[in-house]
Amino acid sequence: MTFANPILLAVGLAVAAALACAAVAATRRRARALASAGVATADSRRARLAGVWFTIAGIAVLAVATAGPAATVPVSHASGTVIIAIDVSGSMAATDVAPSRLSAAKKVAQAFINAQPPSVDIGVVAFEQGGLEAAVPTADHAAALASIGRLSAGGGTSLGSAILAALSAITHRSVSLGPNGSVPSIGFWPSATIVLFSDGQDGGDSGASGGSTSTDTTTAATVAQKAGVHVDTVGVGTVAGTTVDVEGYHLFTGLDEATLKTISQSTGGTYHPASNASELDGIASSINLRLTVMNQPLPLAGAFIAFALALLVAGAVLTVARTGRVV
Repeated sequence: MTFANPILLAVGLAVAAALACAAVAATRRRARALASAGVATADSRRARLAGVWFTIAGIAVLAVATAGPAATVPVSHASGTVIIAIDVSGSMAATDVAPSRLSAAKKVAQAFINAQPPSVDIGVVAFEQGGLEAAVPTADHAAALASIGRLSAGGGTSLGSAILAALSAITHRSVSLGPNGSVPSIGFWPSATIVLFSDGQDGGDSGASGGSTSTDTTTAATVAQKAGVHVDTVGVGTVAGTTVDVEGYHLFTGLDEATLKTISQSTGGTYHPASNASELDGIASSINLRLTVMNQPLPLAGAFIAFALALLVAGAVLTVARTGRVV
């Protein structure tokens, strides 16, 4: 427990102690006088003095209250940084989720942003090949909403590069794999979360250093995992899939849940399927940020004042009942 004004506490307790000493001295003088007269017993004297001690106790507690007591308690609240990473590749133009995968993803992402408290900084990364940061993390959620509203489909997909681009936005510095695809150390960011919206179609990253597509994505997820960053993935599309026109070609595209589940599970995140409109409506509320525990002062003056008043009232009642006087 801490006190905002310890001097007031010391003065108040000194006053209460002085009153207690005075009460003891007066009690002894009165006891001797009554004993010599033989008109009172020890029990009756104690009964009469009960009100006095309650009053002195109330003054002491009131002294504690005026000193501004406070206790430090752990309080959980959502805070930190969230990066919304949205796949804008050509396959996201598919219409197996109405009106299109990208439109559905944008709707859910915007609903998610609207549900976040001001203590959460939100950034947006739209990823094609190489990843593209559209909005840095900021408490201005309107900027993130506007960035999502401007997104349109087109290009390839690299899930690994998307994760690295999101990590770059979190750390405010470029994050890339080291020689031969080694995992860099970017520090520890436990209050940051990446929410990745994609159909899971991974086109790889031509700029990655060696390895296959799965290795590049897995390595990027490892970077996030070692940094303490969870990656929640939202699968947009249907497993049955559909065809989509990309630069004059009719290409089949289906939801790759396995890839998205692997990313989320390896980073401690959660996979959320969104294959139809009814599921999409519940996605925003099902994505939960980790709670950050912070120590905050809890004022206790009110509780002490209430306790002091109760003691003073009890003292007054006992005094009136035993002596017929208020003091």
